[in-house]
Amino acid sequence: MISAVTYVHGIISYPLTLTMSATSGITVAPELVILFANANSTDDIRFLKLSIAHETIVHDMTIPANSSFENDLILLQNNILQPNIPAYVLAKIAPSNWVEICYVPDSSKVRDKMLYASTRTSLLKTLGSTLFTDSIFATSTVDLTPEAYASHRRHLAAPKPLSLREQEMAEIRAAESGNAYGGSRARVNHIGTGVGLVWSREVEDAVRDLGAGSGCAVVVVKIDSNSEMLTLAFASEITIESLGPSLPVSEPCYAFFAWPHTHTSPSRREIIFIYSCPSNSPIKYRMVYSSGATSTFTAAKSLLLSPSNNNHVSSRKIETSDPIELNEAYILSELEVNTASKPVQPVGADSRVNDEQKLDPESWILRNLEDLGFLH
Repeated sequence: MISAVTYVHGIISYPLTLTMSATSGITVAPELVILFANANSTDDIRFLKLSIAHETIVHDMTIPANSSFENDLILLQNNILQPNIPAYVLAKIAPSNWVEICYVPDSSKVRDKMLYASTRTSLLKTLGSTLFTDSIFATSTVDLTPEAYASHRRHLAAPKPLSLREQEMAEIRAAESGNAYGGSRARVNHIGTGVGLVWSREVEDAVRDLGAGSGCAVVVVKIDSNSEMLTLAFASEITIESLGPSLPVSEPCYAFFAWPHTHTSPSRREIIFIYSCPSNSPIKYRMVYSSGATSTFTAAKSLLLSPSNNNHVSSRKIETSDPIELNEAYILSELEVNTASKPVQPVGADSRVNDEQKLDPESWILRNLEDLGFLH
């Protein structure tokens, strides 16, 4: 920190703090700070030309506004900028809206190039960074013409190059919004923004058979990346202990697992939708499977539910990044099934309850006192 002054314009006080560039040691002249504050409050000024002299950024020239900013750029061609001498130009394009131009010709000295480039941030910070909405780095006056500025604005407005991951995400979004899935066998998502996937005949038949069955079984399906169709990986009777090891460990899949159990009252055959997506799966596959999970589960319900069976399609979907963890304890915890043991009634308990219901209040109290040992 070098020094601080306060400039009062009308009733507005501008605290003007003069800073030193950490890399170049250049300071901003106090007179320049006051001049800039005045220029910011008037509409008559178009350009302020600055230069570095004696380790200080100073004011060289003020150029009034004649026309629009784009047309006034021609004024900089009239011997204001020299072919081998760097300079800063502060251009006012609207009230409290400035463009910083760093003019560093290719033919200028190496030391000057480094000095002007390393002091830009310090200059803007001192004058007020929020007032500058754009910056231009020019190596020739050819870069400071109306045509060059229009090209600069087009470049700023153009879409930025996408990373590989961003490209994959864009492709997935395009697939979600641009593809239409038709046909009598298509199952299209009508809720949310998920992807509606075409069901192959084998997948539909396998899921319908799973719903009509009574044992413990699984149907595993995958998405064909080319056709966006659900295809059957396998369908088999299975035990809950072998469920996890049966799923792919390096690529995503959907699984419909039918599990008869007695953890609820009454007992039932639970059908659970599982979305398995190992952490080492390709990003594109992860996004496609994630987007299609809800629509696939929604479409499957109509095939799995039937008045003639004891199936219960769980409303809770299980998602895992490690299919090996899919054992009985894990599934129960995900389904939030309470497995706490219920008190086992002694033999004849039901008949005693019925008998007790027939007792008058006095007899009921005497019987319970006897059970507790008070009447022995």
